[in-house]
Amino acid sequence: MDPSERVVFLTFDDGPIPEATPFVLDTLDSFGIKATFFMVGDNVRKHHDVFDEVVSNGHRIGNHTFNHIGGFRRSSRDYLKNAQEANDIMQARLDSLAVVTGQTPQPLNLFRPPHGWMRTVQYRTLRRMGYTIVMWDLVTRDYSRRLTAADVFDNVKRYTRNGSIVTFHDSLRSIDKLHTALPQSLEWLLQQGYSFKTL
Repeated sequence: MDPSERVVFLTFDDGPIPEATPFVLDTLDSFGIKATFFMVGDNVRKHHDVFDEVVSNGHRIGNHTFNHIGGFRRSSRDYLKNAQEANDIMQARLDSLAVVTGQTPQPLNLFRPPHGWMRTVQYRTLRRMGYTIVMWDLVTRDYSRRLTAADVFDNVKRYTRNGSIVTFHDSLRSIDKLHTALPQSLEWLLQQGYSFKTL
């Protein structure tokens, strides 16, 4: 991303789940910020109403595989099939929402590999399928049991720079810390003069 532009790109991984994603949406809305959500297909299947809310609120959607699987631990065939399964269920929801709203569905062309792991052949095949592979430069580690909400906030303050792609998680492992760390982080980023863009 452009290091001369004082912009950050907020991303959230592993949702949607009703115990965490609505809080994230409410917090983002209170600050007038849009983000990109990399979603697990099976969570979309189970909680499609939460998925619909994310899309209806104007956030971007990305593919995070169907079962949150790592590319090094599966054959490329199984990994790509899993990614396609997630794509199919999300695309069906996007198309359904488009019928209801009369709007053109957003493109489903962003992919983030769980854990940041993938084989070269998986990367190249996903690129040929039309995906942009999105990594990050700042993982807040909000999922870590060893960190407190204050530690998560400190990671944001310490490592954010112009053009940062910042990764939080709308997950059960993160939500307790997010209740404090997410609004603190957004307020601090705005105070530092950052604006926010979706990918």
